[in-house]
Amino acid sequence: MPLFDVYPLYDVTPVSGKDVKVYDDKGTEYLDLYGGHAVISIGHAHPNYVEAITNQVNSLGFYSNAVQNPLQKELASKLEALSECKDYELFLCNSGAEANENALKLASFKTGKKRVVAFENGFHGRTSAAVAATDNKNIIAPINAQQAVTILPLNDVEAVKQELEKGDVCAVIVEFIQGVGGLDQGTTAFFEDIDALCKANNTMLIADEIQCGYGRSGKFFAFQYYNVTPDIISMAKGMGNGFPIGGILIHPDIEAKYGMLGTTFGGNHLACAAGLAVLNTIEEERLIENTNDLSMYFVEKAKTIPQIKNIKGKGLMIGLEFDFEVGDLRKKLIYDNHIFTGGASNKKLLRILPPLTIKKEHVDQFFKALTKVLEDIETPVVD
Repeated sequence: MPLFDVYPLYDVTPVSGKDVKVYDDKGTEYLDLYGGHAVISIGHAHPNYVEAITNQVNSLGFYSNAVQNPLQKELASKLEALSECKDYELFLCNSGAEANENALKLASFKTGKKRVVAFENGFHGRTSAAVAATDNKNIIAPINAQQAVTILPLNDVEAVKQELEKGDVCAVIVEFIQGVGGLDQGTTAFFEDIDALCKANNTMLIADEIQCGYGRSGKFFAFQYYNVTPDIISMAKGMGNGFPIGGILIHPDIEAKYGMLGTTFGGNHLACAAGLAVLNTIEEERLIENTNDLSMYFVEKAKTIPQIKNIKGKGLMIGLEFDFEVGDLRKKLIYDNHIFTGGASNKKLLRILPPLTIKKEHVDQFFKALTKVLEDIETPVVD
């Protein structure tokens, strides 16, 4: 049976990984500066992670949410301590799209309204309401388009104000650093103003931290660079280091009711074991501090490359923007230099999302390869 052909694939078959390296079926070593879309937060096959999952699956891999699961409470307690999101409540699910879907549903329950405001170049997932709030018409099916969503320009506070004052908006959903869209960010004034507008208009502010959360930005959550208090915070990707887990943090002003949200697999024993291993490792190995140190080092190196026209993002969520499309550059990096990088909807942007365990030697390896590739592009071989 053939696979449903929805992904253009590189001709590389990874079979194992260790920290920031992956190895293919031919034994070739690759430097992973993409982390499988920012999923690998504490490095491939981290010993803490492997041990936690192995021990858990040897005892109990799964039971439903109809019984007590102390691991969920342990995960919630550790998450509160590290994120400093005091008094929020945790609902666990399986993915980023599911997290945003539940966030939007919860906002609608709380406010009794149904329209959503989202922003240009935003990406929030591929499920029903989440994809309708995503600024990409190519992935929105007619059944998704029935959702009431208004897409506005980033940094246009007046446009947000006009929409919220119409009285029918349940939620404003925003990435504090855009991922797929190309690492654009709102200004401090914009984020703080929309937070105030939401509170004045009975509208829930949803911080989409799916990609920029869990230490990747240099703070636990990217919204923490600003004076804002989201009503709901969605998270996934780096949360499980590759094990499928997602969740939302819910402000205590939103009251829970039985049946309001639900999930079969969300918060299962294995997922919680993976999630706890990630949080414990972030704390023990001071990975947020490492993220800030390596970010500064990376950016300083990037500034020495004249072909890089703009450097975007924060922490280890970095975009290098050129004045040409980077598709061929990425191919040369992966095939000729054995380095994984990412792209974005901005075709001129190279997206860097390495494990938070990256070291200076890996940054040096990347820039040595990048410099060589750029020289080759600018000086093509003539037969």
